[in-house]
Amino acid sequence: MGVFVFLPLVLPLTAWPVARLAEQHLHPRTATRLLSGVAGVLALCSTLCLALLMVVGTAQLPGNPLPDGWSDPEVRAAVPYDEVAGKAAIPALIAVVAACAATARRHVRVRRRAERALRGLPPTPVAVVADPVPYAYALPGARGRIVVSTALLDGLEPAERRALFAHERAHLACRHHRFVLTVQLAARANPFLRPLLTAVTYTTERWADEEAATAVGSRRTVALAIGRSALLAPAGSAGFPGGAGLAGFAVAGPVPRRVAALLEPAPAGAVWPSVFTTVGLAAWGAAAGTTASAFSSANSAVTLFLILRAATPM
Repeated sequence: MGVFVFLPLVLPLTAWPVARLAEQHLHPRTATRLLSGVAGVLALCSTLCLALLMVVGTAQLPGNPLPDGWSDPEVRAAVPYDEVAGKAAIPALIAVVAACAATARRHVRVRRRAERALRGLPPTPVAVVADPVPYAYALPGARGRIVVSTALLDGLEPAERRALFAHERAHLACRHHRFVLTVQLAARANPFLRPLLTAVTYTTERWADEEAATAVGSRRTVALAIGRSALLAPAGSAGFPGGAGLAGFAVAGPVPRRVAALLEPAPAGAVWPSVFTTVGLAAWGAAAGTTASAFSSANSAVTLFLILRAATPM
């Protein structure tokens, strides 16, 4: 395997340039899909890398249940600095699994808490909650619902309400919570991917903004709805504020940037940027890093499998 086994741990750094450039220059739909895909693949590769290193490290521990041949010098020679790297990978992988499990549990717990809060209300696509706190969020699920408080509805004009509902319907229809959850898990698996989480949180909101602008036929109306919601929202929140702790479903993102984007012409819908542009060069660099990480992980996995198979007594 050589030093290539370590590459998936650091190759997520190649995605940093595209994280900011994509959210600024690509269509939000394209940016969300690109960054989520890159984050997911890079996280899987780095986790596989830790798992491979852990096998070597665990085989060195006394009393381990693995075959004795797996601790032979020939096996350890496949990993540079096997004594340190192998043992360090054990707590690192445990931490990754624990962090991802905690994120998944929190995702499920928040959804269940929100569903319990809506019990007793009619099972309509839109749930209006009598609450003096202004908020609105999209609650995904088998049917999917939009939850909005009376305080927010009372503070918006009719056209702005239509923009609000179109925005939240876009979150449900485009399954934005899946993209955000994917990058959340990826960022827990590899801290180098955290800039992509920030970017995807923003691009999903921008994607919903663009869908809302198309639905209501006015970019200015959506911009006004976002700005007015920000003024109505409690201190510390912005845009269409998430309710019931559902920050992963409807994080508002930087309001001034969203409003400014809506006051400009609609972004181009090109699927992939040209390599002759700055964002295109960054996107191709991230794609190259992701490909290299995938190949490195696959090569290391196959190599270690063959080595362990040869070292396993028949």
